[in-house]
Amino acid sequence: MDHRSAGTRWIYVLYLILIVWAPIPLGSNRAWSAAVLEVWVLLLSLVWLAGFLRGKYLCDLILHDAWPMLLCGVAWLVYVWMQLLPIPVGMLAWISPEAARWHSAAALPGTLAMAPLTLDRYATLDAACKSTAYVAFFALTLVLLHSRDRIRITTYALIASGVLQALYGAFVSLQSPWGAASGTFINRNHYAAYLVMSLAVGIGVLIASLSGAKNHTWRQFFRNSVQWIITPKMGLRLLLVTMVIALVLSRSRMGNSAFFFSLLITGVIGLVLSQRATKSMVVLIISLIAIDVAIIGTYFGTERVVERIGQTTMQTEDRDEVAGYALNMWKDYPVFGAGLGSFALVFPRYSDERTQASYTHAHNDYLEFGAEAGLVGLVLLGAMVAMSFAAALRAQYLRRDPVMRGVSFGAMMGILALMVHSSVDFNLQIPANALTFMLLLAFAWIALFHVSEDSPD
Repeated sequence: MDHRSAGTRWIYVLYLILIVWAPIPLGSNRAWSAAVLEVWVLLLSLVWLAGFLRGKYLCDLILHDAWPMLLCGVAWLVYVWMQLLPIPVGMLAWISPEAARWHSAAALPGTLAMAPLTLDRYATLDAACKSTAYVAFFALTLVLLHSRDRIRITTYALIASGVLQALYGAFVSLQSPWGAASGTFINRNHYAAYLVMSLAVGIGVLIASLSGAKNHTWRQFFRNSVQWIITPKMGLRLLLVTMVIALVLSRSRMGNSAFFFSLLITGVIGLVLSQRATKSMVVLIISLIAIDVAIIGTYFGTERVVERIGQTTMQTEDRDEVAGYALNMWKDYPVFGAGLGSFALVFPRYSDERTQASYTHAHNDYLEFGAEAGLVGLVLLGAMVAMSFAAALRAQYLRRDPVMRGVSFGAMMGILALMVHSSVDFNLQIPANALTFMLLLAFAWIALFHVSEDSPD
């Protein structure tokens, strides 16, 4: 056993419990549950840091290898916390004229000397605390997952969480002929996004189990396929089927679309980059796309999802109008934003009577982060995601270790799926989904840089 594992074992156990816990209390999207998540992450991080400073724990080299991501993460935290700092009104009027006008209008004439960039101090403070927890969770993942066993266990923890959500969501949904599965989430779209991320990692694990010698003849292929069916790998395949059923039952249009789109694109990338692709891997990817849609959809409602997509029009949806209003909001705060988390307070100034509902989020993570954090914040966030996707892509090309290739496949697929889904929803505003997304980003760097004595690389 790795000598680094003993000292951090209980920290790692609590880390695994956190991964499973995060989606249970309404996706941790309530003040109390979000606070629990934040305190949980920060306490584990501080305990590990204290042990490291005392020489009790060792820091894995991967933390050094992932320095570009960590640098962007720290820069993001500095930027968000600085949005809360009061600055002279003259300087504020120069860097964000609209924010200066907002603060001046709210203050008594001649009394305003200092004001922050954010227009909603409480919301930005809350968002800054969440951001700190997410970045700390990313770093904690890098230092705790220092062995292949821990990497495997963590992937199975996320898969188990997805299966639990799938079973609960499907059970509740099937009790009502009109209900859509939403698991422990309030919104079925956020539930679908969580399932897709869990599915991505599960598919990566399954692909890793298929890696090996090529089947030079179809006879060898069919013999190995029969052997695969009677092994525990078939059990994992059935668990993935369970999650796909729940995903279809969610009737989330973009959730289902993002799943199949990301699977198709990542599958093609994996086959193109892999110099060791087997017939089993090709058949698995094709079956996930064709069999799950054709057979499972027939019995569990794919046609309802397709029907919902077909019925979506400009008249039945006002998200396009909300996106336009959010873009107008961003234009008023182009560089530094109105303050992270301030959308709910500021947005009503830009909407009108044509908006059918009161929106607290933009239903588009790109526009919401742009309006709240400006171009500076959007560039920092985009850099973190782009670098992580590139790391997963490099791992898919360079690594020979089946486990690392599987992890990189899951990271690529999950990142791509959530980026597609985020164009019409606000998944990254849901703590459970944001935390899981940070896990995927960490998986990308682990897949690229992790090296152990038992690794074939």
